[in-house]
Amino acid sequence: MRQLLLLSLGLLLATCGPADSSPAERRPVVAPIRMQNIIFFGNSLTAGYQLRASEAFPSLLQAKLDSLDLPYKAFNYGVSGETTAGGRQRVASVLARQPVDVFVLELGANDGLRGIPVRETTQNLQAIIDQVRLKHPKARIVLVGLEFPFDLSVLGGHQYGRYAAEFKALFRVLAEKNSLPFVPFLLQGVLGQRHLNLPDGVHPNAAGQKILASNVWAVLGPMLSAPE
Repeated sequence: MRQLLLLSLGLLLATCGPADSSPAERRPVVAPIRMQNIIFFGNSLTAGYQLRASEAFPSLLQAKLDSLDLPYKAFNYGVSGETTAGGRQRVASVLARQPVDVFVLELGANDGLRGIPVRETTQNLQAIIDQVRLKHPKARIVLVGLEFPFDLSVLGGHQYGRYAAEFKALFRVLAEKNSLPFVPFLLQGVLGQRHLNLPDGVHPNAAGQKILASNVWAVLGPMLSAPE
């Protein structure tokens, strides 16, 4: 009988686990947060013409994101001299390089400089938007607006004024048509300010790029900080 009792007790102890688990065992498993990619796709204004890479506004926004511990990685795909037609041809290769979570589209200034018809610029920008949505359907797209900052005197007074007005309007029309977050004017506070531009009077210097970063962040920041 004693042997039977001891055997029963041994079986009971073997089938029962410990009374409590350690704190480490009770700690929930947290999945790592995936770093999301922001593509800045533009011309010399995005590239930071004649400046260090760290002085261009996408790099300044990366520093802002890091300071807020937001899980985003900025990629600067700005190319000096790029037109919307060039961007339309280039965008496919950029979209194929990595996942795209946010796409910031800043193109058009060089179209204005060359007097390219507004309809053509609009069609090219729409094609870029369409390509992003086709390749990365979940990506959020931000459209950056521009105003015609150059004195294209060959167009003449009235004609120039009409072109400038149509050029300015095309960005808001596109943003509304595609329901996109919209930066109304990238160069707000910088255009025409000699101390914020390089000697050419067109490209922002390092101080001007800080204002560009602020202009973009006013739209991009709340979008990234808010839950999806």
